[in-house]
Amino acid sequence: MKLLKILSMIGVGFMLNNCGGNAIHFYKDTIPEANIKEYFNGPIKAWGIVQDWRGRVVRRFDVTMVGKWEGDTGTLTEHFEFYDGKSQDRVWTIKKLSDGKYQGTAPDILGIATGENNGSAIHWDYVMDLPVGDTSYRIRFDDWMWVMNDGVMINRSYLKKFGITVSELTLFMQKQKP
Repeated sequence: MKLLKILSMIGVGFMLNNCGGNAIHFYKDTIPEANIKEYFNGPIKAWGIVQDWRGRVVRRFDVTMVGKWEGDTGTLTEHFEFYDGKSQDRVWTIKKLSDGKYQGTAPDILGIATGENNGSAIHWDYVMDLPVGDTSYRIRFDDWMWVMNDGVMINRSYLKKFGITVSELTLFMQKQKP
C-alpha cells in the first residue's frame, strides 16, 4: 500500500510538471510590451545563476550581448563570463517569420529554436547538448522572458530532460546605452 501511494505521488508530480503550466497567450494584454527586434538591438548587460534540481545555485555568470538587425534577420552575439573563470561565446541568428513568430539558430543549438512574443512575454523553445564536466547532456530549454520597466528583462529557463525540469536558469538583463 505504501509503494502504491509513492507511485501515485510520483505520477501526480509528473502530471503537474508537464501539464497546464505557462502559455504565451496568458500575457496577451500585459505591458510593457515585449518586442524581440527592439529589445535585442544594441548592447545588453546580464547577470545570471543556474540552480540544480534541489534549488542550489551551482553556477553564476555575467553576460555581455550585442544585437543587430537587418530587416527581419538579427544577430545576437553573447559572451558569458562564469565566476569559476571559464567563458563561452554564442552567436544567434534570429529570423522574424511572416506569422509574427521567430526562429533562431546557433552553432551549439540542435535544430531550430522557436520563439514568439505576446504582451510583455517572450517564449523560446530549443534543444542543445549541454556540456557538464567531461560529459554532455541533451537538454530542452523552456525559455521565458518578461520585459520590465527601465530596460530590464527577466529570463527564466527551465532545463528539461525527458520532460522533467532538472535545472533552472535565471537571468536579469538590462539594455545599455550604445
